[in-house]
This record gives sequence, structure tokens and C-alpha cells, in this order.
Amino acid sequence: MSEGIILKALSGFYYVDDGSGAPPTACRARGRFRHAKISPLVGDRVRFTPLPDGSGAVDEILPRRNQFQRPAVANIDQMVIIASGAVPVTDPFLIDRMISLATWKGCESIICLNKCDLDSAQSLYEIYRSAGFTTLRVSAGTGDGIDELAEIIAGKVSAFTGNSGVGKSSILNALEPGFGLPVGEVSDKLGRGRHTTRHVELFRLKNGAIVADTPGFSSFDTEQMEGCRKEDLAATFREFEPYLEQCRFTGCAHVKEKGCAVLAALKEGKIAPSRHESYVRLYNEAAQRKDWEEKKRSVQNSNKVIK
Repeated sequence: MSEGIILKALSGFYYVDDGSGAPPTACRARGRFRHAKISPLVGDRVRFTPLPDGSGAVDEILPRRNQFQRPAVANIDQMVIIASGAVPVTDPFLIDRMISLATWKGCESIICLNKCDLDSAQSLYEIYRSAGFTTLRVSAGTGDGIDELAEIIAGKVSAFTGNSGVGKSSILNALEPGFGLPVGEVSDKLGRGRHTTRHVELFRLKNGAIVADTPGFSSFDTEQMEGCRKEDLAATFREFEPYLEQCRFTGCAHVKEKGCAVLAALKEGKIAPSRHESYVRLYNEAAQRKDWEEKKRSVQNSNKVIK
């Protein structure tokens, strides 16, 4: 039996890299996974049995550090959220939702503003840098900032995500010339990109980084994403943290309550208005979720060892 990491899942096959430098082994999952209604994910570390015909069978999924539904990936160290101040202009809410999700799942968020040669995205840069996130500007077209990004992801497992058209695949091509990932054009009429990435796939870079290029999403897509309970949401906004224990009343929702320290910090300019607006929007969404949905999410987010 061998161990490896699933780099790609496609048409019922899981392509497992054992780290030897050999091509990934195309594996099928054992029938017990289907009976347990559990699917291996890209990023899973697994034990598998090589078969005489060169294929393999996934026998066991090792414990997961974390797992995501959208993008469907596991064991991520950091989420590199690609955004843009040029066409398409990224809605801060999309960034904030991904940051909240990543924080809830226990991984770091890196804010990467692409197309800086077209627009510096100064407003986005100031918002996220002030909130304490590693924030950098890059241009996949000119190469600006690509070396800095390479240093940030070196030796880690990172998922590249963002709304369609911001240039996730273009950045990967710039990081590792020779990838030749398909790159879509941005529709002038709609101001959004075409979905060139259809599935999640991990790529090994020469600097030791492992990166996932994930399908782009739109505002509609994010409505289908998982999220934490409303009671846990404030903890996923890091700039709220200094004020959470200073509110006048226990159980403050930080939405419109009297004596709320978060709202006071917002009024004083210590919290960006767009960040608090995103929080309120996510809070209202979480408040509308039914108990059965929360139980379902709890089951889906369990990190069981599958044998």
C-alpha cells in the first residue's frame, strides 16, 4: 500500500501523486466510500493500492485538516483570494465571504490584487491591508509582484480562488511558465470572465508550493457556499476581535445594538464600512438558515478517517 495526495478528481477517477516524481496514479475509490456516501476530495492524503494494470484503488482517506464544499478541496494551508480593480471589478463582499469561510476552516487568507497594470485597486488594497491581511498587487501580464507571491506560497498548500475573469489561471501560468492553463477572455458586455477552469486541480511548483486552481464564481454562486453559525461569524472578521468583549450586553450581534463596541469602532473609522456591511449581510444569511441545514453542514465538515 502506498500514500499520496489527490491532485485531481475527474469522471470517477482520483489522480494520486505519491511524491516519487512518477506520473499520478489514476485510482478508483473502494465501494465502501460510496456506501458511506463519502467522496475523496482533491487535496486529500490517502493510502492506495497500486494494481497490475497501472491503475490503483483508494483504500483510506487520512485525517483532514479542513475541507471545503465550494471549492471542493481539502487540507488547505491558505486561501489566495484573487481580486481585481479592473474589468471585472471585484465586489468586496465576495472577498469577505471567502475570508470568513477560510477563517472558519482554519486557514489563512492572502489577498492578491491582479491586473495592477490596469488599475491599482487602491481602495481594496487599503481595506484589507488595514484589516491585517497579507495584501499584494500583481500583474500576470507584466510579471509585477509574481516573485513576491511565489515567496508567500512556497512550501504551502494554497487554493487560488476568486470571481470569474480575475486571472487565477493567468497567475498560475506566470508563476510556472510551461503550465499552459487555458485562459478566458472577459466579456465586455457583461464585465465578467468565462469559466475556463471546470474542476479543481492541484499543481506542484518548483519552489515546493502546491496550488489549486479552482473554478471562478459569481455573486449567485457564493449564495450556495457553506458558512458558519451567526453566533460564530464575528470571530471570522479579525479586525472585530479587539472589541468583541467590550460590548455593553452579552450576546451582542454587532449589527445595530446599543453599546456595541464594534459599531463604535466602525464609527471611529477603525473598521472599514464595506467590511461591516459584509458582516451584516452574512449574519442575516446565517440567521435564516434552518437547524437541519446546520446539522447537515456539521456532518459534511466532519474530519473522519475513512477506511
